[in-house]
Amino acid sequence: KTFQLRIEDDGPGIPEEKAREVLRRGARLDATKPGTGLGLAIVSDLIKEYGGTLGLDRSGLGGLQVTVELAAVT
Repeated sequence: KTFQLRIEDDGPGIPEEKAREVLRRGARLDATKPGTGLGLAIVSDLIKEYGGTLGLDRSGLGGLQVTVELAAVT
């Protein structure tokens, strides 16, 4: 069994060809906003540490859809 969490927004999203890039530490797509580029990289590392997966796709709302899948605890 797995547990799946899906988060969607209606923002600008992430271009498909940049999805891998944003999972690298320090990578930022929008340098006009403050930040370090660590958020998604840390989330990705934690999910992998627990044997899960992280998916970045286009949301039906027009922005980003993030899907986290982890083994369910029973």
